[in-house]
Amino acid sequence: MMMNGQDRHRQMTKSADGIASSSQAAGHSHGSFFGRRKGHKLRNHQTDLMEHLLPRLTLDLATADASAPASLFDAPVDEMRLEIGFGGGEHLVAEALAHPRTGFIGCEPYINGMAKILSLIEANNIANIRLFAGDAAELLDWARAGSFKRIDLIHPDPWPKRRHWKRRFVQDATIAQMSRVLDPAGEFRFVSDIDDYCSWTLMHMQRSNDFAWTAERADDWRKPWPHYTMTRYGRKAEREGRKAAYLIFKRTNA
Repeated sequence: MMMNGQDRHRQMTKSADGIASSSQAAGHSHGSFFGRRKGHKLRNHQTDLMEHLLPRLTLDLATADASAPASLFDAPVDEMRLEIGFGGGEHLVAEALAHPRTGFIGCEPYINGMAKILSLIEANNIANIRLFAGDAAELLDWARAGSFKRIDLIHPDPWPKRRHWKRRFVQDATIAQMSRVLDPAGEFRFVSDIDDYCSWTLMHMQRSNDFAWTAERADDWRKPWPHYTMTRYGRKAEREGRKAAYLIFKRTNA
């Protein structure tokens, strides 16, 4: 039986309450951002981009100056945003094109995803994206306080088995780190078509004193925010009948 918006809203909150004791028992710690690193064989041009374009766009934490974000980009930027696990890069590229005065850092350990976004960057001559193929937790550690205006996590791997919950990006430790690196009025945006991970995220974020969920009505989370670019995975989920939740959390400890 299909739930209406209010029923699903209540169910998400109820599920979040039920997950709380289990997640504490699992003993989550500040771990790595896990992801698949291998995939289909790259095409010749993709291989060329990995060899020649990626080194120019890679964010090297050992040498990059976290105190001077404007120096990271070829184009002048007024603020920075971070997208963790950008997949094929559709959303990240669309945002970079729509906001040319914003510097974007995309984090993705999946090689094929990196190759796809390089093709998009080349085709659109984008100058305000930098890429990081390592651990997102390391990137958060590197960034100075208040670096980012927004952090996006869109259709992350839900790691559904209990023994793998520690691999989910949303953990108490990473929430604390996101609070530190976000602007005092910054936002964390989360999208998933997996109800369990939505409930997990809602529960973890609501028990943090640093964030407030912005939803005031069911449509605020069951519909994409304005100008949202649907990803390839999001379209697949819709075709298969899975409804995504679009959660926005605003930093509160200004």
